Amino acid sequence: MTHIPTLELPSLTVLPLTVSHKHLLVDSQKAVLALFPAWKPTDLDLIQCKDGITNKLVRCTNRRNGTSVLIRAYGKNSEVLIDRNQELINIYILSQLGLCPPLYGKFNNGIVYGYVPGDIVKVPQMSDPHISELVAKRIAGWHKVEIPGPKTSTLFVTLRKWLEQVEAVYSEKEPSHRFHQLFSLDKLRSELDHLQDKLECLNAPVVFSHNDLLSANIIYNRAEDKVSFIDHEYASYNYRGFDIGNHFAEFAGFDCQYNLYPDQAFQLTWLGHYLKAANDGQAATDDEIYELYREVNKFYLASHFYWALWAMVQAGFSDIDFDYMNYAKLRFDEYYRRHDELLSL
Repeated sequence: MTHIPTLELPSLTVLPLTVSHKHLLVDSQKAVLALFPAWKPTDLDLIQCKDGITNKLVRCTNRRNGTSVLIRAYGKNSEVLIDRNQELINIYILSQLGLCPPLYGKFNNGIVYGYVPGDIVKVPQMSDPHISELVAKRIAGWHKVEIPGPKTSTLFVTLRKWLEQVEAVYSEKEPSHRFHQLFSLDKLRSELDHLQDKLECLNAPVVFSHNDLLSANIIYNRAEDKVSFIDHEYASYNYRGFDIGNHFAEFAGFDCQYNLYPDQAFQLTWLGHYLKAANDGQAATDDEIYELYREVNKFYLASHFYWALWAMVQAGFSDIDFDYMNYAKLRFDEYYRRHDELLSL
């Protein structure tokens, strides 16, 4: 285990400016020039990254010295979902361990931080034998990290907080509102109680987890043949099975093509790589691998509950062009489709 002794962050440059979503590139350049005053505007290339559905992201490259940094402007009201102070702590600690690039500064509604060289992994590559083995080993390394604070899972605390937000946003809406056509608040409450009862009794290990390992948050550096994880805003202590089950859920992509969910043979191979890395090179037994398979697939259900509630909250606040409510429906459709099968493992 790697121990970080303190929650104190080093002195961080705080810029008194806001990066507007409407003037994203112009304002991002202002933030970069404030942090790196020796840089010249004529040397900078700024490109908006298009994949995110929570924040606005810009890559700024200095052609003169080859340095790239990222500017992330937080999504509208995203602090309802994300602890931004904890995110800063996560980035600082992970950067000290070589697991992510440094944090350069923050502004009123976002941060500037280092760029990870490489290519974003595409959804079809998630099942590539070599890349998936690298990912399994990298997750095992993450799960050995220790950060200050209680080493208890945030999963159900977060789910209940988000459900409260859902209730606050939609309880006063007309019955004809799309939310009420698709979901029932009473059913959401009772189903969350049921899921918590089923999963907490597993006594799954609690580890430091990324919690959002979709393909776009995995970078493959071909030259160094390694993967890195980006976007640490949801990282926290959580159940091991959730972090892995959530990663497997993301094989379906944002289109929710759940026929792409990895089959048992793939998962057992992947979990074998994970356990061997977690155990410092000692191979796991078939029984140990299968027990983890059972754990992961039960927590796969929690992944759907997590992102469905997240999407419901986003639907009420976000100004990003994405059909969050339909996404929530697709996640819950898969939750109920697999519910009985997976809980019976």
